[in-house]
Amino acid sequence: MDASATISELLLDWYRTHARRLPWRAPPGENAPEPYRVWLSEVMLQQTTVAAVIPYFEKFTSRWPTIEALAAAPEEEVMAAWAGLGYYSRARNLVKCARAVAELGAFPETEEGLRALPGLGAYTAAAVAAIAFGQRAVVVDANVERVVARLFAIDDPLPGARKEIREKADLVTLDRDAGDFAQAMMDLGATICTARDPRCLLCPLANACMGRMQGDPARLPVKAAKKAKPERIGTAYWIERAGKVWLVTRPGEGMLGGMRALPDDGWHARADGSGEAPVPGHWRDAGAVRHTFTHFHLTLKLKVLKGMEMDGEGEWWPLARLGDAGLPTLFAKVARLAVT
Repeated sequence: MDASATISELLLDWYRTHARRLPWRAPPGENAPEPYRVWLSEVMLQQTTVAAVIPYFEKFTSRWPTIEALAAAPEEEVMAAWAGLGYYSRARNLVKCARAVAELGAFPETEEGLRALPGLGAYTAAAVAAIAFGQRAVVVDANVERVVARLFAIDDPLPGARKEIREKADLVTLDRDAGDFAQAMMDLGATICTARDPRCLLCPLANACMGRMQGDPARLPVKAAKKAKPERIGTAYWIERAGKVWLVTRPGEGMLGGMRALPDDGWHARADGSGEAPVPGHWRDAGAVRHTFTHFHLTLKLKVLKGMEMDGEGEWWPLARLGDAGLPTLFAKVARLAVT
C-alpha cells in the first residue's frame, strides 16, 4: 500500500468512529443522502458556520422538503427565510438553481453537469458529486485546504498555494467511498486540524504530517497579509405610522439584493453617506449601528420620522410582525435600535 493510500485509509477509519452527526448527512457507510439536502447544506455552509446553518437548514427542509417545492416558492419568501445567513446572492441563486433542476427533472450526477447549474462553483459541484452521487471528486473547502497544506507542508502563501494544495488533495483522494472521504477531510479540519491550536495528539494522520514534523503546523497554510477594510457611512430611515413601519424591497442585483429593508441614502454606492432622506420632514437622530461586510465596514446612522403618509414602491409592515419581514442582519440591527 502506497503512502497516499495509507493516509486515505487512516482517515476513513477515523471518520467511521468520529463523524459529526449533521442533519444533512448519512452516517458513514450508509446510503448517500438526497442530493437536494446535500446541495442545500453546501450552499448554506459557504462562509457560514455549521452551528449557524443547522436551524436554517431545518427550517428550509421543513417548509420546502423537496427541490420541486423550493422551485415553486416565491423568491421573496425564500429571501425572507434566508435573512440572517448573509451573502444574499446565494439565496437568489438557490431559487434559480432549484428551478433549473426542477425543469431537468433531477440533479445531474456528474461534476461537469452540476457545474452547469446556476450558482454552483467548483467546490459545491465537487461536494455534491462526491457526497450525493459517490463520484470521485477533489473536494477542497477551507478545512480541507488547511489539512492538506499541513499534511504536505505547503508553505507558499495563499491564494497562490491553492493549485498545489489541490494537486496534493487529488493525490490522496480515493476512487471509492467518495462521500465519506470528502466529509472525513472536512471533519478532520473542523474538529482536529483547526486553525488555531491543532490537536495533533488526536489526529489520525499525525505520523504522516510533514507540517507536524517541522514543529509548527499551526503556521500553515500561510496567508497573505490582510488589507485594511475601507470605512463607509450611511443613513437608514425609520418611517412609522399607526403601528406600522415603511419597508422597501431592494433592487434584485447589488448589496442585499431582493431583500426587504428600511429606506436608506445609498450607502452601498457612497463612501461618505451623502445621500438624501426619502421625504422631507422633522427627522430625529436615533443613534447608529456598525456592521462589517466582506469588503468594507459600515456605520449606518438611524433617523426617525413618525406620522408621515407614504406612497410609491414600498409597504407598511406591522411592527408586531416585524420579525416575519425577513430583514437582513444590518437592517435588523437598525430596527432593534428603533424599537428600543
